[in-house]
Amino acid sequence: MTSRFIETLKVQDSCQFGTWVKLDSAETIECLALAGFDFIAIDMEHAPLTLQASYRNIVIAQGLGLKVLVRLPDSSGDYAQRILDCGVDGVLVPRVRSVQEANEVMSGMLFSPIGSRGLGITSRAGHWGLKPTSQYVEEGNNHVLRIPQLEDADALAKAEEILAVQGVNGIFVGPGDLALSTGKPASHPDNHKLISNLVEVANRLNIPCGTAASDLNTAIKARENGFNFVMISNDVSIFAKSSASMIKQLKG
Repeated sequence: MTSRFIETLKVQDSCQFGTWVKLDSAETIECLALAGFDFIAIDMEHAPLTLQASYRNIVIAQGLGLKVLVRLPDSSGDYAQRILDCGVDGVLVPRVRSVQEANEVMSGMLFSPIGSRGLGITSRAGHWGLKPTSQYVEEGNNHVLRIPQLEDADALAKAEEILAVQGVNGIFVGPGDLALSTGKPASHPDNHKLISNLVEVANRLNIPCGTAASDLNTAIKARENGFNFVMISNDVSIFAKSSASMIKQLKG
């Protein structure tokens, strides 16, 4: 990592824009880099990406200057060790619902004596054994983003407690899943209040706060509302919507 994504996200009044990646495609990654995205978020939760496919995407994207987050398949943290050893800039943990869950998954992503992450100095994150062990450990504990996703009302109500968990240095709210959990539209004031509270707490603690946006206008509003990073759409939907729009204009 030539510059640390976590430091970029902490710059006041700035917002980084990325998109979800669901495809195992070097060409897609290159197109996103050429388009000017700041980062990508590889989606192992909602796409059939294998660990090897995700690894290829990580290497290609970072080689093109993109920062890379990876969303784990679930909140168990089973993949966290190997994804971190791939040299990612950060990890998103879906569906974190409690302080206990946050503590458990954070422990697996931090080295001793703070946590229980195993030493993998001969991995890509350790420059294949060329990086000093002390540097590998220090970077792993202090410079990689560890981001719980809060996606229901109960989790958001515990936002300040979850943000206080050792190792949490980023947070993400999923507005779609929140709406599903509350049974209220994403635009409902109750949902907005929960999200606004999360942003306020995260900003006060200087912890980067992110969200997802389905379109440009929603992304702009997210920036105006104080989010530090926003995922706009995803690689497949960008392609699908562009294709559908083009054909609709041609065929009427």
